[in-house]
Amino acid sequence: MVARVIPVDPFDLVIFGATGDLSRRKILPGLYRRWRQGQIPDGAAIIGAARSKMDAEDFRAQVAQALDEFLAPGESDAATRDRFLAMIDYVAIDARGEGGWQALASKMRDGVVRAFYLSVAPALFGDIAQRLVEGGIADRNARIVVEKPFGKDLASARALNAALAEYFNEDQVYRIDHYLGKETVQNLMAVRFANILFEPLWNAQFVDHVQITVAETVGVGGRGEYYAHSGAMRDMVQNHMMQLLCLIAMEPPNAFEPDAMRDEKLKVIRALDPLDPRDCVRGQYRGAGGDDYLAESGNPDSRTESFIAMKLQVSNWRWKGTPFYLRTGKRLRSRVSEIAITFKEPPHSIFGESNQWRENVLVIRLQPDEGMDLRVMIKEPGPGGMRLKDVALDMSFAEALGNDLDVPDAYERLIMDVIRGNQTLFMRGDEVEAAWAWVDPVIAAWEARGDQPEPYEPGSTGPEGALMLLHRDGRRWREIR
Repeated sequence: MVARVIPVDPFDLVIFGATGDLSRRKILPGLYRRWRQGQIPDGAAIIGAARSKMDAEDFRAQVAQALDEFLAPGESDAATRDRFLAMIDYVAIDARGEGGWQALASKMRDGVVRAFYLSVAPALFGDIAQRLVEGGIADRNARIVVEKPFGKDLASARALNAALAEYFNEDQVYRIDHYLGKETVQNLMAVRFANILFEPLWNAQFVDHVQITVAETVGVGGRGEYYAHSGAMRDMVQNHMMQLLCLIAMEPPNAFEPDAMRDEKLKVIRALDPLDPRDCVRGQYRGAGGDDYLAESGNPDSRTESFIAMKLQVSNWRWKGTPFYLRTGKRLRSRVSEIAITFKEPPHSIFGESNQWRENVLVIRLQPDEGMDLRVMIKEPGPGGMRLKDVALDMSFAEALGNDLDVPDAYERLIMDVIRGNQTLFMRGDEVEAAWAWVDPVIAAWEARGDQPEPYEPGSTGPEGALMLLHRDGRRWREIR
């Protein structure tokens, strides 16, 4: 099956931090894929901007190397790649000085969308925004894309929002969270709002609990310095997992339209109860040799968590009394991201005590093997009476829609949404601030108590305390396979 491709009009895209890791791994290969699929016209211009002193040919050589390294075999050939590289230009620029800005201004064209992707440290957002506007490089229709981390707390998030708001309107700012660009996350919205099947059951009357799991097998590795000031709470919960929670818990918006969607997500964040310290478990992977968080971070006294599990309550009419369990961590048994909605048991069983009832669970798999399955009870085949068995109605997207389906990477989809001016899958400023307003007291309480994360074995499912968090409620985590 071939996905329907809707091309965009020609545009100018400037990538600040173009020689960095994110640009090489995700942004540039993603743009190549969209161009090869016919979504980006040859009339588009992609301009790299970074501190490195080089000319356009040198940068094109770096782009070619990145395509060779990060595209799958067969995705690129020399002739096709050279056509793509013809769209590439470069400006050596000083984000906080005067160097390069006039040269960049001279490359901007009239009558096309101008987009600026800030793949740089947040401390540079305000400086770049100022020079883009004051130098006449960004016009009223320009879009500016900013990467996480969007602040480290509420105060810094407000400062970043204020710095951007001084030069750009809110409808020009695209705060990117790549989780929202995943195909399965968007299918979550389709399942909820394009089918009548689940909506009558999507509430505390029928849902026993919800589990959201984002597990990684890798450790902090070379990100040790960043992670030391972040931890799982700031790195994953405040943004990625909070967004998944909102999509599960939000009310149906009146339209699939940016502010309608973000208004409903904001209501969920504001309905979260303050977190009880007993409902939160922090952990650190502790192993032999280099397979140890303290060794990788370079700080033998670090109290930064590489794992976190928590129980959240959403106090509104739809969800009051239904707990949401979140867990995320590094160096766990498997790499898996999923959302599991567990429904309550029937009020009465007509089949007798010999038949053990198992919960109906809707599982939305974000990665790997993107898809969904719904566990239901059926009669076990064969004679001898009514014996019940739970089975999965399983749908893998690759199998259901075709293994050859062109599914864009999350970054590809989100960048194309920027060019189209569609903010639906991007966070609004007040949404970011509301998430930090909920997170800050939790972190402050840890620091005030001097909490030490609970150690756990690399390759395990996390610390023992996380198991007890559900066990005391008579529930269990879904197994990380």
